[in-house]
Amino acid sequence: MEHDSADDRGETASVASDRPVRTGASVRLEKLDKRFNRVVAVDGVSLEIEPGEFITLLGPSGSGKTTTLMMIAGFETPTAREIYIDGSPIVATPPHRRNIGMVFQNYALFPHMTVAENIAFPLKQRKISKASIAERVAGVLDIVSLPGYQRRYPRQLSGGQQQRIALARAIVFNPRVLLMDEPLGALDKQLRENLQLEIRRLHEELGITFIYVTHDQEEALVMSDRIAVMNQGRIEQVGSPIDLYDRPNSRFVAGFIGESNFLEGTALDGGAGVNAVRVGDDIISAVGRNDVTSGMAVVLAVRPEKLSFADNRTSESPASLNRLSATVREGMFIGEVRRYVLETAPGLRLTLKQPLRHSIRHYAPGERVELEWHIEDTRIVSIGTD
Repeated sequence: MEHDSADDRGETASVASDRPVRTGASVRLEKLDKRFNRVVAVDGVSLEIEPGEFITLLGPSGSGKTTTLMMIAGFETPTAREIYIDGSPIVATPPHRRNIGMVFQNYALFPHMTVAENIAFPLKQRKISKASIAERVAGVLDIVSLPGYQRRYPRQLSGGQQQRIALARAIVFNPRVLLMDEPLGALDKQLRENLQLEIRRLHEELGITFIYVTHDQEEALVMSDRIAVMNQGRIEQVGSPIDLYDRPNSRFVAGFIGESNFLEGTALDGGAGVNAVRVGDDIISAVGRNDVTSGMAVVLAVRPEKLSFADNRTSESPASLNRLSATVREGMFIGEVRRYVLETAPGLRLTLKQPLRHSIRHYAPGERVELEWHIEDTRIVSIGTD
């Protein structure tokens, strides 16, 4: 689906440019609410999106990400507050006047129209000249790597090709914002991964502001400048992929993006710097939080790939490491890594991912081992009743 107008002057500039042109618009969501009767779908969402940014709304089903996208597009109306594009409020503006492109998961191509007619549809609605339409259709087909496909019909295209045509139709009229709602969800893994890189390339080339919705964590990490993690209608955390992966601020974010081990314990001190936490009979150190006080119940998170067997370490300072004794319960080959399940105390199990290298030994079930990992890789992700 596509919206709003442009005149004929210079319409092909951003489509035909060999260099990125930062033509994207800023988008601001101001405490958006959306309720369907008594169901709260979006609850006070605020978000600042920079011009030309690629931002992903990531979350499970029912988290409010698609509803938020539909409000930006104009297909849903907020129950309260406002949306701004380049500083101008748009909630009262109809969808076709917002100058927003949109790509859906199901492509939404017209089956009775050729590729050229599908792509030209938004241009004809804007009363662009025939000569300009032909030029722009050809130009955008080059951008999506399907030159010469003008006369084909959707039924003659693969799923990946149909999605490229849907992308071409969404950008042919030079929108300043492009919305994508799980556009790769119907494709197989290899094709999906290829198109992730293509969409990222397209973003770099055009400079349009991309707002992307997915429930696929890996997809969000690969493609995004920033990610807004949503849960139960709210934004849990916004940051770069590295920020969210290495510095999650909640148990939900730590568990939803990637995989984490969680350790429940009691803080022995508070403040910034390093917090000591009693976990069973052991003391674990974590990156400090100012809102932690002595005696507070906390949950620690550490990624499986951050754990190591102590006898595989070389030249590490013991002062910078946490250490636990454990028993190997399972060891599984899963391609590029070996995955271990380790029991550190009755009922307390951790997962460790070990890279497959010739020089690293494997461990058998029942072996007693020592685990080590950096204090910097240990985060407090829940405090008190959070």
